[in-house]
Amino acid sequence: MNHFALDTDTLTLYQRGHAAVCARVFAAPAGTVAVTVVTVEEQLSGWYSQVRKAKDIARLAWAYRRLAQNVRSLSQLAVLDYTEPAIRRCEQLIRMKLGVGRSDLRIAAIALEHGAIVVTRNLTDFRRIPGLQVEDWSQ
Repeated sequence: MNHFALDTDTLTLYQRGHAAVCARVFAAPAGTVAVTVVTVEEQLSGWYSQVRKAKDIARLAWAYRRLAQNVRSLSQLAVLDYTEPAIRRCEQLIRMKLGVGRSDLRIAAIALEHGAIVVTRNLTDFRRIPGLQVEDWSQ
C-alpha cells in the first residue's frame, strides 16, 4: 500500500478545502496520508510570525485563532519524523546540487526514508530528486 506525504503547499490546499485534493485525501486508505515534520515547522512558523507581527487586538485574535485551527488540522494527520538517516540522505541530496530548496530536500529525504510518495504541485523541483515518487492531486 502506498503512503503519501503532502508537501506544505498541498497541505494548505487541503486545509482550505480544495475539492480535488480533499477528494484524494478522503479516498486514500486510513493512515496512508501524512505530512512531514518540516511541513509542520513551516506552517507553525508562519502562524507564529503572524502572531508576532499583530499590531492590534483584532489582528492578534485572528492570528491566534488561525494558529489554533492549524494545530487542530495538523493533529488529524500522521507526522513523519526527520530522522538521522533522513538528515544524512538530505545532506547527500544537498551535495548533488539539484537546484532544489533546502526545505523541499528535507521533505524529499523524509519521504524517501519512509517510502512515501510526495504529493505536490511543484513537480518540476521534486522530480529532480533521484528515486523520489511524486504526484499532483490538485488537478
